[in-house]
Amino acid sequence: MQKAIGLIEFKSIASGITATDKMVKTADVELLEAQAVCPGKYIALICGSLSAVKAAVEAGRNTRSEDYIDSFLLGNPDEAIFPAIYGCVENTDIHALGILETYDVASIIVAADIAAKTAAIQLLELRLAKGLCGKSYLLLTGEVAACEAAIAKAKKEIADTGMFLSDSVIAHPDERLIKTIV
Repeated sequence: MQKAIGLIEFKSIASGITATDKMVKTADVELLEAQAVCPGKYIALICGSLSAVKAAVEAGRNTRSEDYIDSFLLGNPDEAIFPAIYGCVENTDIHALGILETYDVASIIVAADIAAKTAAIQLLELRLAKGLCGKSYLLLTGEVAACEAAIAKAKKEIADTGMFLSDSVIAHPDERLIKTIV
């Protein structure tokens, strides 16, 4: 059975909790995260079989649609996403630092999956809207060309959603900077 992940994001905590309840009652999915994030939005991240996650995300998206922001469904997520979300990535030798920023949570996780599958990079961190007024960002590392390719592909794929905010690739970032962000 193939694993999949999905996420819903709502601009209202009450709507998000209601939609999350609908998701877990609709299909046999595991609730990985469900929480309020800045600025009073609500996200729920689930996993399970592709068909179960698809049904659950659809049910959540259709609950309180007036407060719905975004969602995604990834059928075969890159395994590097999970340690980056939970801040469990070991410090590594940083050759280049890629940064991509979005206005929402769903787009940054999709962007991270695309980046990880595009080039030989390492995801360092996915910051999901906490303390960021609803914005999210990812940090990745690798050779300069790999970081540039990964960021460019991820940016291109999420640009149509209107949630892309900014990006940068820094070749050989200073150690003093690295110590503050990794």
